Amino acid sequence: MNAIVSVLGRDKVGITAAVCVKMADYQINILDISMTVMQGNFTMIMVVDLENMTAPFGEVVDACDALGKELGVSIRIQRQEIFDAMHEI
Repeated sequence: MNAIVSVLGRDKVGITAAVCVKMADYQINILDISMTVMQGNFTMIMVVDLENMTAPFGEVVDACDALGKELGVSIRIQRQEIFDAMHEI
């Protein structure tokens, strides 16, 4: 099962590293990643593989939320089928 991770906020050193380490902490494999900084605003989208995840999904959601607060950014993780359904035309 895959999920989409989105990160938004003011740019600062270490955001990408911290999010990638958090994914590794839960054995979540990053399949694809795209990021950009526009006028000081950081945006990152990742497609991740949850197959070998070592904790319940809700715990990972909470950990991402806590990390986002620590970094001063918004981090959301959604199962891909829910993400796709929300963005279907």
